[in-house]
Amino acid sequence: MILFEKIDAVGKITLNRPEKYNSFVREMALSFQNTLANCESDDSIRCILITGAGKAFCAGQDLKEAIDPQGPEIEQIVREHYNPIIKRIREIEKPVIAAVNGVAAGAGANLALACDIITATQSAKFIQAFSKIGLIPDSGGTYFLPRLIGLPKATAFMMTGEPVSAEKAEVLGMIYAVYEDAEFGPKSLELARSIAAMPTKGLGYTKRLLNQSFNNSLEDQLALEAATQALSAHTDDHKEGIQAFLEKRTPKFTGK
Repeated sequence: MILFEKIDAVGKITLNRPEKYNSFVREMALSFQNTLANCESDDSIRCILITGAGKAFCAGQDLKEAIDPQGPEIEQIVREHYNPIIKRIREIEKPVIAAVNGVAAGAGANLALACDIITATQSAKFIQAFSKIGLIPDSGGTYFLPRLIGLPKATAFMMTGEPVSAEKAEVLGMIYAVYEDAEFGPKSLELARSIAAMPTKGLGYTKRLLNQSFNNSLEDQLALEAATQALSAHTDDHKEGIQAFLEKRTPKFTGK
């Protein structure tokens, strides 16, 4: 249900229930959590790339499990399956890229929106499908989407369930880049590889600051920037960047 492949310094995670449009069941969600944890603890992995197998990125929750009398209840699904995934993605101090290879609906859409950088194939769509079945957007949707595109648009997409094309998502600022279908896979991996070769310790600090900026005052954020810049200045990557600049060569960062 979850495939993992290490490509140089990139940890590639593939959601793998293509016959069910990569919709989540409990086993898959828990496996995904474990894979994210392993990527976080493995120092040789400096960027994480999440994508889907087949035609879809992720259709969210498998509704058969959600309505199964013997299965987990909806609150348990949200609290134990999705909330830990979203929190882990935000707390990992490594870049996390969502490569949306097709439809991203419901929790699948919000999983993508929780990532640091989002690429999408030209044929991809983002759908806040919850309203169609009388539910509210979960998996961080009500947190991330208004911050990405503003409250009015986010409200409309959540209430109408209108599909948002990849091109429109890029224009709205919801995602980073749209690639032609034929070049989507290679270009998304190329992006992940290039980021993995950057000073990823500093990128992790940047992510930490961005997470806290939602709740801080300007004064608090300035103080946090000063303190975190001091941490960045003591990294091996900073020293290498300065040395490479002085020697007029390409730096070789290690993520330390």
